[in-house]
Amino acid sequence: MAHAAVQRAWRGLVQVLTGPEPPPVWRWRSSEERRAAYAVLGAVTFLLCAANLVGALARPGQLLVALPAVAPLPLAARYPMLAWRIGWLALLLVPLVPAGWWGGWPWGPGQILAMLGAFFLAGVRQQRAELWWMWALSLIPWLLWLSVDIPNWHGPAGSVVVFTAAVIAVDSVGSRLRAQRSLATQTERAEAERARRAVLEERTRIARELHDVVAHHMSLIAVRAETAPYRLTGLPESAQAEFSSLSEVAREALAEMRRLLGVLRYDQPAALAPQPQLADLPALVDAARQAGAPVEFSAPTALGQVPAGVGVCAYRIVQESLSNASQHAPGAPITVSVDQDRGAVLLRVANGPGGHPAPPVGERRPGHGLTGMHERVALLGGSLTAGPEPGGGFVVSAVLPLGGTS
Repeated sequence: MAHAAVQRAWRGLVQVLTGPEPPPVWRWRSSEERRAAYAVLGAVTFLLCAANLVGALARPGQLLVALPAVAPLPLAARYPMLAWRIGWLALLLVPLVPAGWWGGWPWGPGQILAMLGAFFLAGVRQQRAELWWMWALSLIPWLLWLSVDIPNWHGPAGSVVVFTAAVIAVDSVGSRLRAQRSLATQTERAEAERARRAVLEERTRIARELHDVVAHHMSLIAVRAETAPYRLTGLPESAQAEFSSLSEVAREALAEMRRLLGVLRYDQPAALAPQPQLADLPALVDAARQAGAPVEFSAPTALGQVPAGVGVCAYRIVQESLSNASQHAPGAPITVSVDQDRGAVLLRVANGPGGHPAPPVGERRPGHGLTGMHERVALLGGSLTAGPEPGGGFVVSAVLPLGGTS
């Protein structure tokens, strides 16, 4: 216990003498308020210097040594510990120069007031142990020089008592300011937590609506597509296959939606189903062909030998491009090509001219497909271009780097 107390005391002394500036316990509400504080300190410094001039007895060097104890006061607004250290050293050295102040004291009233001001501004930032080290160090020059120069100790003793009471007040004010700052920090954290919970609650509400509305309709589509061959007699095999394909697509959409619901609902873990990869592109192209889109697909043999992040990104780009082509230019030929060169996957999806116009479905609004593509590619550090061709059609081209992606 004694050893730990000595270590704490030593750390406190080192902090007071050489430690960095402690964080402030208050904040300037505006730059005008900060400039006003600097102006007030400058004016007070000027007045204290004037008090030194008025109270000084005309002795050589007196005015020169009077300034170091007062001049650091403007620093106290931003660097209070530095101002106090400079003033403390000045109080140690000023009495070495022959000077006669009021009452025979080795310091003038301006110097003492400046020192007390710097002490207050620095002390409210320090913890209790450091503050009392500052008190003890401030008494060293006080008692050292007063014991030599002043035979009557009633005044100095009373001044020490007043100074000690002021230190107790500084300790109380600093503790209160630190408690208020801590309370404000906790309040900010609580507000941030409430905002985060509000976002999570909104996400849960969205997930509930998706489940109650969209998932319900998708389930109806899947059920009606599955039961259509049994409810409708005389369907050809091509129609039955079409209904079966619609049912599979609806089931896949439901599975994707369940994964999204798991992400949106913070109180439920997301499903750990594997994400689609490059190896799943042939199945995606086959599904587009079954839906009536003329798609040509070319890719290297080892489609799956790429990082998972690149595979997911490439799959989603092809998926979104095929969806856009079937929506905006149904019937137009589509070419999907995948290649690998120089440590990157090269992806190109082009739909040529020749498709018939898409039927109007209500009021079309701009989608987020291209924006999502750009965001995915940017996360991988790649590049993506998308735009119409001069001769007609639309091309999406992406370069997905293989390095540093898992």
